[in-house]
Order: sequence, then structure tokens, then C-alpha cells
Amino acid sequence: MSTLRVGIAGLGIVGKRRKDCVDRHPDLRVVAVCDRNFQGEGTLRDGIRYFQNYRRLLTEDLDVLFVCLTNDVVAEVTIAGLETDLHVFCEKPPGRNVEEILRVIFHGGQHPASKLMYGFNHRYHESVQDALKILQSDELGGVINMRAMYGKAKLTFNQLDWRTKREIAGGGVLLDQGIHMVDLMRLFAGDFTEVHSFVSNSHWGYAVEDNAYAIMRTADGVVGCSILQLHSGDTAFISTSTWSEVVSSWLGSSRAPRAMAPRR
Repeated sequence: MSTLRVGIAGLGIVGKRRKDCVDRHPDLRVVAVCDRNFQGEGTLRDGIRYFQNYRRLLTEDLDVLFVCLTNDVVAEVTIAGLETDLHVFCEKPPGRNVEEILRVIFHGGQHPASKLMYGFNHRYHESVQDALKILQSDELGGVINMRAMYGKAKLTFNQLDWRTKREIAGGGVLLDQGIHMVDLMRLFAGDFTEVHSFVSNSHWGYAVEDNAYAIMRTADGVVGCSILQLHSGDTAFISTSTWSEVVSSWLGSSRAPRAMAPRR
């Protein structure tokens, strides 16, 4: 396999983490990056080209684009990457609203040879993979219901400059972290066809939600309940950088399996 040439749009906290992953992969090589904090454009010591905006980045000879930008531009840059016939890895969320995401889906369909993937890394945690194997084995029967909880003491990386602004972030704890819980529930039970929810910003008072509650049901009758909270440290919640509690009941079993913690 030939080495794939990677460009990274956004070299902040997350972009640097992705670059570290790429640097450790034998079949990938970062050749260009862009970030608004660069002064002009040029070449770094390691030979990587740098730019201030993604349009200039996309003029480079690339195979793969990593999108690690704020939510207000991720859909736009993802589409630009697809239109350049690149494979695209984008951090979640895919966009700020349904309209933006539908645009991405449309453009993705126009470029079937390009692979598009989002950063739903919780799917690959060992505990989640173990639970999925149990479910697929049918040893305990099918899922009846699921309960997911995600709690955080503060905003991610304390990025108050944009995560609290709806026009940039698009949403709060639901769009930032709750999206992982919804993804895991869909992984275990399939798509939900009925959704009832309540959201509020009653704790921090920002323009985005700090509490979200949802009850959802699939066409097969599997019910999922999700509680998402962004509270102060003295509030009861489950908080971990690697795992949020997912408790499932199983049809055909007199007992539910224990929630599995990640291996250390």
C-alpha cells in the first residue's frame, strides 16, 4: 500500500491529537495543515506546508483530509474535501443542524469513491466492543431497553469563546457529547423512529443547552432513555473521559449484564 498524503484543517487541541495519530501510522503522512492562527503560509521545520485557510490547503496534492474545526464550518469544509475527491475524516458533529448535514449527505452521494467518516470513537472502546459481541452472539437475547447517561463538570477544554455561542457551536451538551450516546444506542438497537425530548440552559444560562433529556423508540419497540448534563462538580453525574454508563436489559434473560467498565 502506498503512503496516503494527509492534510489537516484546524491545528488546535484536537487537530494536534489527530496529527499525532497520523504520525504513528505507517501508511499515512501529514504533508500540509491549515489554521487561522498561522501567520501567512510557508513550510514548517519538518517540511509540512502550512496555510491560514482550508481553500489553500486543498490546493496541495492530498489523498485524505482531516477536518478538526469549529462546528460552524465543518460541513462546508467536509463538502469542499469531497468535491476535491478526497477521503474525509471529520470530527463530530457533522454540522450545526439538519440542513447542513443533509447537504453533506447529498455531496457525499455525488462522490461514491470518497470515504467519509466521523469521529465517533466511543464505538471502538473495548467495553463497547465487548458488549456488541455479547449482543451479536444472541446469548442473552435481544435488547428491550437502554439507558444512557453522560455528565460533565464543565465545557470541553473550557472553550467558552465558541462553545457557548449557538451561531458557532449549534448546540451544547447534546450536540457535543450527547451525540456519542445517541450513536451508541443506534449501534446497539438501530434507528429511532419516535423521539420525545426536553432541553434547557437553566444551569449555566448560555445560549446552548446544558441539560437534555430524551426518550426514544425504534420501529421494533426498543426504548432508549438518555440523560445529558453539563453541571458544576457538586452535581451527581457519571463523568469519565473514556466511558459513559450504558445499561441495557436483555430479552430472554432473568438478569441484565453488568455495565462493563473500560480495561485499564
